[in-house]
Amino acid sequence: MTSTLLKVYYGLPAPLRSIAASIRGMYLRSWRYGPETERLAEEAISREGWSQDQWRCWQEERLAYVLHHAATQVPYYREQWAARRRGGDKTSWEYLENWPILEKDAIRENSCAFVAKNCDVRKMFHEQTSGSTGKPLSLWASRQTVRTISAWSEARIRYWNRVSRHDRWAMIAGQLVTPVSQREPPFWVWNQGLNQLYMSSYHLAPDLMGAYLDALSRYRVTYLYGYSSSLYALAQAALEVGRKDLKMTVALTSAEPIYDYQRVAIAEAFGCPVRETYGMAEVVAMASECTAGRLHLWPEVGWVEVIQDGQSVPYGVSGDLVSTGLLNADMPLIRYRLGDRGILAENTEACKCGRTLPVMRSVEGRTGDVLYTKDGRRVSRFGQVFNGVPGIREAQVIQESLDCVKVRLVPTLDFAPHHEQLIIQRVKERMGDIEVVIEQVTEISRGASGKFQAVICKLPRKL
Repeated sequence: MTSTLLKVYYGLPAPLRSIAASIRGMYLRSWRYGPETERLAEEAISREGWSQDQWRCWQEERLAYVLHHAATQVPYYREQWAARRRGGDKTSWEYLENWPILEKDAIRENSCAFVAKNCDVRKMFHEQTSGSTGKPLSLWASRQTVRTISAWSEARIRYWNRVSRHDRWAMIAGQLVTPVSQREPPFWVWNQGLNQLYMSSYHLAPDLMGAYLDALSRYRVTYLYGYSSSLYALAQAALEVGRKDLKMTVALTSAEPIYDYQRVAIAEAFGCPVRETYGMAEVVAMASECTAGRLHLWPEVGWVEVIQDGQSVPYGVSGDLVSTGLLNADMPLIRYRLGDRGILAENTEACKCGRTLPVMRSVEGRTGDVLYTKDGRRVSRFGQVFNGVPGIREAQVIQESLDCVKVRLVPTLDFAPHHEQLIIQRVKERMGDIEVVIEQVTEISRGASGKFQAVICKLPRKL
């Protein structure tokens, strides 16, 4: 939405904002769902029992097509390979390891160069990422691609958790549905087109939480979907006031890692399981958590690698996630660095849920969420520092030097001085003998996309 349209939208009374959101929702519904949706969803479910050989054959065949198509039909890659040939490089594009890692900046500089030459972007779905770094990406996909990924999401996120797109649900994320300066409810819009109560993640202040909780009840929401930190903030508020009427079927987290202490609070507050999802607007990797608590990758979406210091690492080792998109061949992204760190698990047996889909052992967060010790080690998963510590509404870990880490806390009345010492002790157990500064604040600001950055490293990134 342009700044002019956004200004006009903000000037509308709340009911008209919901009408505007519903019109947008109907447009999105027309792109995402059609007569083929149920068939595509059922086909996705049927593949979940494939053997490892079946998945390997399918992926290798699709990967070969995508690599050939990209090298011959996509301007960015055609020029890249032509330049390599002019320089005497005779390596084959048929092998994934011969392709360089693709960084986001290359797409930002000329996104149209990544669209296949036989595609008309005017007839494609155009999306811009939230631009959490201040530089959004422009992305294009055909109607077939949009409907396919939507059907797979229906199958492997909603169906797995006994809900559907027809249920009433609440999404808490970073769209600017309400002016940030607004201090009176509503901080949400009702999107009739998607049966969705879209709630702003920018207004989750302690004194406004009651309005959010009342809205969940009033709109008869049956399941939640949103940023982990936002769902946790709502859960904390519900637990503090003893709300017992907000029972959900499931709470689905996205965009941020989910820590154990967050999962416990959300489950208790809303009386439901908490399931993690993983994905991005670029649609080169997707994963969802099953009832056994394992995060299953969707092999049809992307070929995922884990890279550390420029080299692929074995299963069980942490590194940067790099993926080659297998679904959207109209805008193929080859060995695209996702900006996240994670660990893949080796599939030696079927999951307890009965599915043979590959498993991502964990998503550790953004690549910038890694802190560095004085002896050069990388440290992540800082959510564990706060497990079992009462009285914390929000927490953020910031490293500005190798010798000092700052922990910013939004405490509640249950937070006590000895809890500070416990946090300091846990940080030092992970980081060594450094200075740990505890800073108590009333609020931790969200980023440009409304996301909560739990760990910030201000040191130069070590590749």
